[in-house]
Amino acid sequence: MNTQTPVNDSEMEILHLSSVVKRPLVDAAGDRLGRVQDLIVRAGESPHPPLVGLVVNIGGRDLFVPIRKVAAFEPGRVRFEGRRVDLRRFERRPGELLLARDLLAHHLINFVGGRLIRANEIELAKVNGTWEVVAVDPSGRPVLRRLVPGRFGRRTKPGMIIDWASIEPFVAHVPSSRLRIPYRKLAKLHPAQIADLVEAASHDEGEEIIEAVGADRELEADVFEELDTEHQLEFVRSRSDEEAARLLSSMAPDDAADLIAEVDQDRRLPILNLLPEPQQRKVRSLLSYNPETAGGLMSPDFLCLPATLPVAGALEAIRSSTAPPEALNVVFAADADDRVIGAVSAVRLIQAEPTVSLGSVTEADPAHAHADWDLGAMVRMMSDFNLTVAPVMDAEHDEILGVVTVDDVLELLLPTGWRRDFGRTAVED
Repeated sequence: MNTQTPVNDSEMEILHLSSVVKRPLVDAAGDRLGRVQDLIVRAGESPHPPLVGLVVNIGGRDLFVPIRKVAAFEPGRVRFEGRRVDLRRFERRPGELLLARDLLAHHLINFVGGRLIRANEIELAKVNGTWEVVAVDPSGRPVLRRLVPGRFGRRTKPGMIIDWASIEPFVAHVPSSRLRIPYRKLAKLHPAQIADLVEAASHDEGEEIIEAVGADRELEADVFEELDTEHQLEFVRSRSDEEAARLLSSMAPDDAADLIAEVDQDRRLPILNLLPEPQQRKVRSLLSYNPETAGGLMSPDFLCLPATLPVAGALEAIRSSTAPPEALNVVFAADADDRVIGAVSAVRLIQAEPTVSLGSVTEADPAHAHADWDLGAMVRMMSDFNLTVAPVMDAEHDEILGVVTVDDVLELLLPTGWRRDFGRTAVED
């Protein structure tokens, strides 16, 4: 999806932030009054924040000049309208953004596509008589504009830029209690996209994103599962044992076990003991396996049903199951003695007659792994039998200990830091 929008300066008057900051403020006669330090906009009330005033340095003091006192933004200067300047020092009000200080050269979130951008230029436009922030330019063009102001000046088209309505700043750069990354925007992204943002951001910026998704415990856990181990540990170290246990309790048991195994040794047992009993039991069991074997890879959550159950009942069990969706791609059937006798894909169940028994549509003696199999053996078996879900059986081939899904295998096969290496977390420009 193309998130960049061409701005047509023949339709509206465009103002580049760089063409105003550090420029002189002059009176009606053209005499210099001071120097423009920043532009102030009011955020959070509209998709395009309106310009409310300027920060101007006059006699070594930063003063506020309201936008109604600005007669015009002229090439190389700003013309003041009025007879006197209010000499009270500028004080930021809640909800205000200083465009140069808070945004320029800082990271911003581009929610269309879920990427970070660097604000190399801020674009304003005069709409119905009001100056508004309309876009951000992350390209290298603003650098040329500053180096060669005559050629790349105020009236030059800024090229392909990103609509401000899809942008959100980080509070770390904006000391204002009313500005927060909106959860409703983050919730529209996939957890993997949010994790990409966290990994590309600084620690403080990443903390803001995690705090924002914390409004939804399930989403927070999903995002945390998508983070690389380095970032997971970074955030766990900054939290108490109780906070870490709360987060791990919402994660899939296999992901929680992988993370606890990496936590500093003196914190492993305290965090583990704080997990809810069902989760704790599953995690303890998984920790007994080598993490790079089938036992270490498997999830203990899957669906195994009586072979006599009608297909309609099996589909209802899928709908009500709390197992991970990827594990529900295959359902297993057991006989009267709870021994596994077959497996069937969810697609095959949908295609089958609702009244026939589960056992009648399963594939007998499904391909399987054992807990001590290494990654290579798992990959060969899943590839040979075209499996997206592979059961891990006990030595007697009676009981399923867990299942390994194809995404678990891919995660281990991909090189460390693959998101960065392949540009998933690169800052967009």
